[in-house]
Amino acid sequence: MPQKNEQIEKAVKVILKNLGEDVSRDGLKKTPSRVARSFEKLFSGYSKNPKEIITTFEDEGYDEMIVVKDIEFYSTCEHHFLPFFGKAHIGYIPNGKILGLSKLARLVEIFSRRLQNQERLTMEIANALKDLINPRGVGVVLEAKHLCMMARGVEKQGSQVVTSAMTGLFKKELNTRSEFLKLIGK
Repeated sequence: MPQKNEQIEKAVKVILKNLGEDVSRDGLKKTPSRVARSFEKLFSGYSKNPKEIITTFEDEGYDEMIVVKDIEFYSTCEHHFLPFFGKAHIGYIPNGKILGLSKLARLVEIFSRRLQNQERLTMEIANALKDLINPRGVGVVLEAKHLCMMARGVEKQGSQVVTSAMTGLFKKELNTRSEFLKLIGK
């Protein structure tokens, strides 16, 4: 990543200069390097493959809904390069296999650590879970605050965006969808 970091540092210097800043002043001398290093974490999802982090187990006959809620996430809006952040709620009904519980949070982390829009992020999490363990259904709800709405544009501080993606029984069966939404407090 050293060459990529050098290119990012050069680009940050150009941006700072175009903003009218003196890149040699004390407070900004190391900013290009700090930004490049922060991008390693902010966009670490590009270097991870969901298939490589998955641990599955036989479901041992368990055929009821499994839900992990309030998974914190941080992402970056692909339209304005500003953060959005919130909580993910994921549920699924096993079909022979269950997933290690922490792996649901890792799926969120992989996809949220890329340039995103919330709608695609929601679908990517649902589709990855569907593709990885073929459950009888998946439900994903994301709730997020977007700095592109809070710090610029309409500047609405209290706004929150909620998106959902449902597959299988969560999409076809109203009772299944309702149970999921009740379990996550919606």
